[in-house]
Amino acid sequence: MRTNREQLVEMAVGGEVWPPTLRGGFRANTKGDAFNLMGMAGVVLNARVGDPAYGWAADHLEPAVSIRNRQDGPEHALHYLACIGNRAVVTSGEAKGAWGVVTGEHAHILVDFEPDALERMCVGDQILIRAIGMGLEMLDYPDISVRKMSPELFDALRIEEIGGGKIRVPVAAEIPGYLMGSGAELGADYVDQDLTTNDRESLAALGLDNLRIGDILAVRDHDHTVNRGYREGAITIGLINHGDSFMTGHGPGVMDLLSSATGDIEYYIDPRANLADYLGIGNPASR
Repeated sequence: MRTNREQLVEMAVGGEVWPPTLRGGFRANTKGDAFNLMGMAGVVLNARVGDPAYGWAADHLEPAVSIRNRQDGPEHALHYLACIGNRAVVTSGEAKGAWGVVTGEHAHILVDFEPDALERMCVGDQILIRAIGMGLEMLDYPDISVRKMSPELFDALRIEEIGGGKIRVPVAAEIPGYLMGSGAELGADYVDQDLTTNDRESLAALGLDNLRIGDILAVRDHDHTVNRGYREGAITIGLINHGDSFMTGHGPGVMDLLSSATGDIEYYIDPRANLADYLGIGNPASR
């Protein structure tokens, strides 16, 4: 498949392992029960891509390592330039020299590392990312947008050209557009949009109650070619990048990877369509 990867710029961007965050005070779920759970950021030792998106005693669990910058300019550059599948390396601290892979973008950039590196990592450690992927295009499919994706992940997605100006992609599940919640107000190049998970019976009926972090998904009737919004017949391919939430309108985050306003993306179900299996990181189903 023809792309413009030879024209992409590879740039070193970086951040530091960010301290864990906790929203002050107890917060209520949809039933009015109040909780004070582990939140985002820090170094998570027992949750990586490939692990369940549900069931954790946490809110918006960010797997493995979360990084950011203290200044707005470098922080926004990190968010916009780092792409899923980029290589990352620890440049300070006890884990210096350990290599990882960018797996998501939420309140922080999410990076997967092997367990031995996670055990040695500390808040404040510096991490450098070899950022490449911003501006990636499929030259023969100008109406399909490509978002936040490294060339390595693009190759791993097993995209097929099926004629008639269409492509086909394997996905772990399909999401009806009406289940998409918080994040619709954000641009398609910035962080994710949450899957609304308050109605557990509907999730089970749709077979969405066993999603894994890192799953590749198809979101029906959502046009994310520029910004995010409902459009009948549109298709967006996304990635589950963080865990569930008990907050109304929230749930596992879905990062945009591909989008077509005119339905030029077809898909089929393959439970192995997960970042862990594609890139050999985290906890793949095949392990």
